[in-house]
Amino acid sequence: MATYQREVWVDASFWDVWEFYSTIDGLVKLTPEWMNLRVEGIRGPDGESDPEILDTGTEIRMSARPFGVGPRQRWTSIIVEREEEDLGATFRDEMSGGPFPEWEHTHQFFAGENRETLVRDKVEYRFPKLGKTGSPLAKVGFEPMFMYRHWKTKQLLE
Repeated sequence: MATYQREVWVDASFWDVWEFYSTIDGLVKLTPEWMNLRVEGIRGPDGESDPEILDTGTEIRMSARPFGVGPRQRWTSIIVEREEEDLGATFRDEMSGGPFPEWEHTHQFFAGENRETLVRDKVEYRFPKLGKTGSPLAKVGFEPMFMYRHWKTKQLLE
């Protein structure tokens, strides 16, 4: 699989950043408007709808229509791992039935020396039909989206 990775330091406490990213509200606020994201349903690990925290086993059904072009792309994101420690935390989601045949997004958070937090996004993916040869095309799409996510994180939490 191909890999895309980006990170940013945020001048906000580790716990504030981690809490923000652990909710569906955080996901919605960090998605650029041009993606035209719709959260169509959330099911927690115990079957509850609209859980407060995106815990291991949570399923999020979404759709997007980037730039309003073409049909809506639908997928389910499943939180497959969530670990929390004093100075770091991780959660990982996998795409099911979406535009990428394989997609694993690892979100990592590390407390800095002062009140800062390192946010790291790592996406391992396989581009539809083109395999690794298509991965540079996906990176062109990822970079503006993740630049926006990191800029928005700083804007909302600093």
